[in-house]
Amino acid sequence: MALRKALAQPTLATNWSVPFPNPPDLCFDYRKLVESGPVATPKDKKLKIGIIGAGMTGLTAARELFRCGFDDITVFESSDRIAGRHKTITDVAGQGLETNYTPFEMAAMRMPFFSGADEEPKQGRSLLAFYAEQFCLSHENFPNPGTKVVKSTGIYLQEGTLTSPTPTMEIWVNADGSTPPPSPQLQAVQRKWDAFFKMMVDVVSTHFGGVGWESIWNAMVDRYAGMAFRDMVRLDAIKKWDPAKPGDFGGFGLTADESDIFYSIGFGDGSWGAFYDVCAIYPIRTSIFGFASRLQLIHGRYDSGGGFNPGPFADQATVPDTAGNQFDGPKYRGVRSFDDCMLFLPVSERDNKSFYDHCIERQAGLMTSSEVVGIEHLPNGGNRVRYSSKKTQQSSTMDFDAVIITVPSWIMEVKMEFTGFGADTMPPAVTRAYKTAHWETSCKVYAPLKPEFFSNPDNKIPQILVTDSFIHDVYAYEYKVGGYKTPCILMSYTWEDDATKLASFSDVELVDRVVAELDRILLRSANIKQPISPYIIKKHAQVERWISDEYALGCAKLYRPGTYGDAMRLLAYNRDYSAKSGLYMAGESFSVDAGWTEPCFRGAVDAVINICNNTGAKFNHPEFSMEVYPKFYIPA
Repeated sequence: MALRKALAQPTLATNWSVPFPNPPDLCFDYRKLVESGPVATPKDKKLKIGIIGAGMTGLTAARELFRCGFDDITVFESSDRIAGRHKTITDVAGQGLETNYTPFEMAAMRMPFFSGADEEPKQGRSLLAFYAEQFCLSHENFPNPGTKVVKSTGIYLQEGTLTSPTPTMEIWVNADGSTPPPSPQLQAVQRKWDAFFKMMVDVVSTHFGGVGWESIWNAMVDRYAGMAFRDMVRLDAIKKWDPAKPGDFGGFGLTADESDIFYSIGFGDGSWGAFYDVCAIYPIRTSIFGFASRLQLIHGRYDSGGGFNPGPFADQATVPDTAGNQFDGPKYRGVRSFDDCMLFLPVSERDNKSFYDHCIERQAGLMTSSEVVGIEHLPNGGNRVRYSSKKTQQSSTMDFDAVIITVPSWIMEVKMEFTGFGADTMPPAVTRAYKTAHWETSCKVYAPLKPEFFSNPDNKIPQILVTDSFIHDVYAYEYKVGGYKTPCILMSYTWEDDATKLASFSDVELVDRVVAELDRILLRSANIKQPISPYIIKKHAQVERWISDEYALGCAKLYRPGTYGDAMRLLAYNRDYSAKSGLYMAGESFSVDAGWTEPCFRGAVDAVINICNNTGAKFNHPEFSMEVYPKFYIPA
């Protein structure tokens, strides 16, 4: 989805406010804080800090704490790999470190940098933009449906009979970025969405970050937090925003038939129907505030000429942790590059040692295949972590002054025992919030794609497909850098119930069914009449079902209508309770920005800020104090 240019930028309320686009209720310049140097200088470098989870959040927290000067940091990871839901498969066909096959992004795959309409992505005032720049990560526009960066988008709805009694695939070519979709029905839906989008962005962009922004956003929360997205798309549209009712922007005004179409085509980044029953605030945040604009495909560490520029240990398939357990080595390719760089790239403030170097040198601090099964709050204010080695089956304990939890929130209830915490350290409202959090499932089916798909002039098959079939969204793409000989196709990308129904098939059966369904749709379409199966290298297909991944049990944490306040309670936990509990919640699991990498970074830095504040560290930026740090609005 294209980012609409702001009509005017207001005078920012503080030196720490950020301009539009950025997350609406975290209007704080985290990038300014970390790009100027370490967050703080510790009062006690030997403070014992435990981090549960070596995904993006845990590794960011570890690096930033290490960068500050803390020395006694231990990261626990229950699996034998790092990166969590940054799951980039580079060894697609057993080729090891070779780059014959384009990587498969089995989870996060398209990154919003939150840059303005006239800015390069890495100029965005986001932590993602900062770390991409720091780590020298290369990127390109992601091939979202209906955008100018794809050759064509095929839309197949109602068995191809949306506009004609003869089954036909609607072909949308949008080379200039402003060509509407091909049929009157699709154009009617787009007009209504565009009207809502224009009105809201015009208002938001002229107030965002200014003195009155918080009151406008809080009014929007009060208006939409109890509403399902399904109801919002059917809600009557309004012609003009009324400042006397600052939170009310009406709805899309879609008819029932138009809602069915929007279910499948969304706002330019694929189907949104699976999100119809989530809180309306989530799609508002996603579509308006930069989460769905100018999304980027991450190549990895490539220089400006396209040459591979990996970091340490790139030539090793596995590397040891501090207990001698081997785990997947860094590849510096794809979205997982962020995680590889966090752990293995040198930190200039620490004599160019990486956090990994530091752990190996002290022979402690990085423990993979180590599952945390309990946390006991101690009388001295610290916490005792009980963990079990998946290699030896032995249980052990370790005491910490501070513990950061970054794992999916459901794990706290079903896989960890919390003892010693009372209402002053873990109140019932917080416990309820993490126990009842909704985790969205997702299923992806990837396969290598023969290069002839793109080079054959007789190929009529669109590069991107949007359907209301069980496969839903299809993305065929090739990287501009990396020297990959074989492109890839995400043959099916589904969410929620659409993903759950695919659990009835084994992986092999699912791949067969998906390819057969693609062929059926394309052969049925009178204007295509070509199968895609000759282009697909089915034997190297990969399936990822996030509902059954034991370390995730879901791809993103969302919230239902009426539960936005619970999500905010988790986000505000560090501010309200960490000083007494010694416990910190960080990352997407405890955020309101589900399914994205930016909340992982922000949650990690938030935990670092609060640990430093609670332990008497001296903040290094002369303008920063907890007085300028945002207070989160929690609706009643």
